[in-house]
Amino acid sequence: MLPADWIPHRRPDDREHVGWIRPEGDDWVAVSLLGRALTGPVDWLAAEEALDATSLAWLADVWVLERDGEPPLRVRLVEVTPDGVVVQTDDFGAIDVPVERVDLPWPPPPALRPRRPDDPDGRVLRGRGGGRDG
Repeated sequence: MLPADWIPHRRPDDREHVGWIRPEGDDWVAVSLLGRALTGPVDWLAAEEALDATSLAWLADVWVLERDGEPPLRVRLVEVTPDGVVVQTDDFGAIDVPVERVDLPWPPPPALRPRRPDDPDGRVLRGRGGGRDG
């Protein structure tokens, strides 16, 4: 649930909602649409500048959902609101691939993270001898 003292912030150029500014003592913290702090405590102007510089392109990026006892899941963000976050398995742009959707709370747990360069790309099928037949 969105805290009542968080102030929505829209970029001045296009009025796109890019996050919130929340109070912290006498300072302010810029917060992303995922509810994650983008800055530490700063003045109001610095919080606004951090949010104004934020692109929404990260919403289209590949993410990874870590799962207990299972391999990480390559996912895309489908919905991000203070009511919850929905991710689905990456379909690699194909319209006929079955996908699995996962509902997460907002803000999502740290188990949902951006894909790192050392993560498997999810496109390589494992052959015999790789632990699984592919």
